[in-house]
Amino acid sequence: MTIETDILALRVRVRELEEHIKYLYTHLNITYFESSEAGDAKVIEMIKKGNKIEAIKIYRELHNVGLAEAKQAVESLEARLG
Repeated sequence: MTIETDILALRVRVRELEEHIKYLYTHLNITYFESSEAGDAKVIEMIKKGNKIEAIKIYRELHNVGLAEAKQAVESLEARLG
């Protein structure tokens, strides 16, 4: 396996684990959110203002991820924030 393949496999596994955790939180009626970086506060601010496109842009810059991954993350944050 190459390093890229290993990284891709780890990203897939992390997403799976995140989905399992999300499922558990939903079914146990638990609300939890903790910003891991100061920049995430800006993402949250943009979500609360209804500016999802800007939130995605900021998330991409902060976490060095692609558009689809950033969109999924922002939508997940949006759902958790209500």
